[in-house]
Amino acid sequence: MQDEFYHIRKYEEQDFVHIQRLNAEEQWTNLAKRAEESQTAWKNSAVAFVAEHNGLVAGYIRGLTDTMVTLYVCELLVKKEYRGQGIGEALLKYAHSLYPETRVELLASSSSKTYYEQIGFRPFNGFRITTREWKE
Repeated sequence: MQDEFYHIRKYEEQDFVHIQRLNAEEQWTNLAKRAEESQTAWKNSAVAFVAEHNGLVAGYIRGLTDTMVTLYVCELLVKKEYRGQGIGEALLKYAHSLYPETRVELLASSSSKTYYEQIGFRPFNGFRITTREWKE
């Protein structure tokens, strides 16, 4: 898919229903089930863009940045029928172009690890905990 067949634009509130549909299709159940929290996260994210094709959301990126050191990608998702056409990489490069001094960091799943390596990312170790998991 060439750039002229899709365009990247800032997230708008009406995109959220389409984003939630993509999350559910991908079985990202935590995001799909926590709609209110997820929508608030979108509203509070400096990096919040969608790739649109013929008026439909084909993919999205959401992230956080301090604008100078780190751009952290929270979610990157492309609808299955649009994968392999450069949309994910275009979303990453677009977000990075807005904060060119930053390094891009993200967590990958076992199924997406190869994708990120193929487009030039190098692995690093990361950790995660939720408030419910802290031991007193």
